[in-house]
Order: sequence, then structure tokens, then C-alpha cells
Amino acid sequence: MALPWRMNVHELALAGLNDHRLFTFLDLAGTFAFAISGAVAARDRGLDWFGVMVVAFTVACGGGVVRDLCIGAVPPAGLADWRYLTVAMVAAWMTIAASPLVARLAHPVTLFDSLGLGMFAVTGAQKAMIYGHNAEVAVLLGVVTAVGGGVARDVLLNRVPVILRREIYASAALVAALIEVAGERLGWLSSGRTWIALATCFVLRYLSLRYRWHLPRSPGRHRRHED
Repeated sequence: MALPWRMNVHELALAGLNDHRLFTFLDLAGTFAFAISGAVAARDRGLDWFGVMVVAFTVACGGGVVRDLCIGAVPPAGLADWRYLTVAMVAAWMTIAASPLVARLAHPVTLFDSLGLGMFAVTGAQKAMIYGHNAEVAVLLGVVTAVGGGVARDVLLNRVPVILRREIYASAALVAALIEVAGERLGWLSSGRTWIALATCFVLRYLSLRYRWHLPRSPGRHRRHED
């Protein structure tokens, strides 16, 4: 019974991607946006060009690499597929060589970042299910795929990770992964649950930025740490 179940999940995951070219474009666009955010943070921290490229690639592909290692998908897609490295390096060099252009792209990058967050959460959960893992692992790895690179960036730059402070970031990825996994278990149409999860994550993330929503802080004395 296990094998047909795994094949069914695989078929449903593929069916959810109505247009594979569009999915690939959005996935790489999210990679590009995350790479820019990492490169900008590294540049503002005063790193040299090599450091900027390392941080950019880490943010863009770090979460996916961790996921693939956890589920045994080796070599990880972020290392085996040349497109991810290329997109990350282009984003890093744009940040280094064309700062005014990057500044003008601030708003589109925010939109792609919000979309990429949901995309990586959904595909991370899908890939974990394809490899036969249970719902809890799929949700966890969906979140790791979406936010792992950002956590690695903040650790490399000696900052408290943003997802542990204020912003609704990991929470939005968690919602997307939960919708994807719960929808699969409840028998929802694959295309429907995939795009519902993406839209929910995008709207939640974008509205949280627009209206400055954040999770409640723990009681006690707080100190602001601005980077």
C-alpha cells in the first residue's frame, strides 16, 4: 500500500503545477529576490564582494539544501542545478555593481520575496511527501525550505534572526505548508490546494508588511536592536 500512496502523492504534486515553465520562473524569481535581500544585507554589513556572493547564495538556496539533505535527495537541487547558482550570482553582482538599480527594484523584490516564501514552503512540503515522509515532517521541511536561508544569513551576519523577533515570516510559511499538507490528506484537488496555499502566504506576508503586523512579544523588558 505504501508504494501506490507515494506514487499518488507524486502524481498530485506534479498535477498541481499547471504550467511547469511558469512554476520554474516563479521559483527562480523567488531565488533572485532572496539572493538580492541577502546581498543587500551583506553589502550593508561591509562585506567584500566574495562575502556578498556567499551570503546571497546562502539566502537563495540554503533552505532547499537543508531540506534535500534531510530527506536524502542528494545532491541537493540548489547545488546540482546550475540555474540556482547563476541566478544567485547575477543578483549578487547587480547589488554590487548597480546599487541605484537595486534600490529602484525594492518594491518588486518585496513582492517576489512574499511570493517566493509561499512557493518554497509549498514545494518543500511537496518534496518531503514525495519522499514518503509523514505530515509533521512535511510541514516542518516546508517551513525550513522557506526560511532556512534567511536564518543562515542572519547567523552569518551576527544578527538575531528576523523570524525570531517581530515579522510575520515563518508564520506565513507555516500556514502555506499546513494548507498544502492538510489539503493532500483531505483529498483536495492538487492544483486548488497549491494555489490556495501560495495565495494565503502571499497575502498574509504582504499585509503584515503593509500594516506592520507582528506577533505578540513575551512579557518583560525589551530592547530594540536595529541593524
